[in-house]
Amino acid sequence: MIPEIRKEFNSGFSELTYQNYIKELWRWTNGEEDFRVCETPLFIEQALTDKLKNSAEDIVEYLQTDKFKELSARAIPNQLFVPNEDSHPIFLQVDFAITQDINGTPEPKLIELQGFPSLYAFQAELDRLNRKYNRIPDNFRSYFSGLNEEEYFFMLKQAILGEHKPENVILLEIEPHKQKTRIDFYITEKLIGVKPVCITKINKVGKKLFYNLDGKKTEVHRIYNRVIFDELIRKNIKYNFDFRNQLEVEWAGHPNWFFKVSKHSLPLIKGNYAPDCFYLNELDNYPDDLENYVLKPLYSFAGSGVIVDINKEILNEITERENYILQHKVEYAPLIETPDQFSSAEIRMMFIWLDKPVLVNNLLRTSKGKMMGVDFNKGKTWVGSNIVYHP
Repeated sequence: MIPEIRKEFNSGFSELTYQNYIKELWRWTNGEEDFRVCETPLFIEQALTDKLKNSAEDIVEYLQTDKFKELSARAIPNQLFVPNEDSHPIFLQVDFAITQDINGTPEPKLIELQGFPSLYAFQAELDRLNRKYNRIPDNFRSYFSGLNEEEYFFMLKQAILGEHKPENVILLEIEPHKQKTRIDFYITEKLIGVKPVCITKINKVGKKLFYNLDGKKTEVHRIYNRVIFDELIRKNIKYNFDFRNQLEVEWAGHPNWFFKVSKHSLPLIKGNYAPDCFYLNELDNYPDDLENYVLKPLYSFAGSGVIVDINKEILNEITERENYILQHKVEYAPLIETPDQFSSAEIRMMFIWLDKPVLVNNLLRTSKGKMMGVDFNKGKTWVGSNIVYHP
């Protein structure tokens, strides 16, 4: 993206340094690598930074409108509605593919939205280790809104803990120590004091929830929620309370926002950064260029159920059509020069919303395959997760 910085990084790259970097990173999981971390971060110029910020903030502004609040209410499946919803999501992610216009200028295109936490603690650790092991220019940052690492964690701590003591706040997940994102849980516990707790280890007494902390029955006042309902249902997990109960607990990320700010929102968002997108059940006629569209289920996580190559026959066989969207394909730009070929990139713009939404950090995913993800990048190097640095 910035030729002189890319050239300097690539020429100074050392496989031994990278392995030391990876070794220190995965010390959190005793050396077990749960996903691939790319050999390089991405360095972007001010023009693309501004486009990403402006596009993300424009979307977040729309999410605050009465129109969105009205239309998003139908996103929550009736059987999964959780009471005591707050007025806005605390954690918010906006994902952009980086494409290019006819002149070869990089452009962000909206791919996904998520009213759910991302790897907030892990991304800070990546930045720290990138600066330890790599040459990151002094005038480049991963944080936004004028934040430094200390201010970032202060805001993250507020978002997770609220007004409560760490021992009365839990990170709730399904088998947290088996999740690919567990490294983020462990860093969160170390820096904020919130333990990851499996949903099956929670007990309900009246309207209160409890967990075992060092052998002591401890009340849960607030939940940093990382439970995905899709996984909960798919695995048929048995647990001792019901999300739909009236509980005396606060949510750091209310479950309803997982549905309301999601793929369900994509057809509602318009702008130069938003590819055409439709609810499948609202289409009277399919687009003439179906080969340029991708089919996405509304209720899935981590890209499961996406069909890239579609035709009328495939679409006509879909029965629960209200649960699918049709989105115009995005052509990723060859963005990052690597030793063998260019890789493409998606950039996640990460917000924390206390009294107002604040852009705080980012997450990078790179690929050399047809799509992002492990299955499309097997055996490849200079792909995977990292972070973006901007002036």
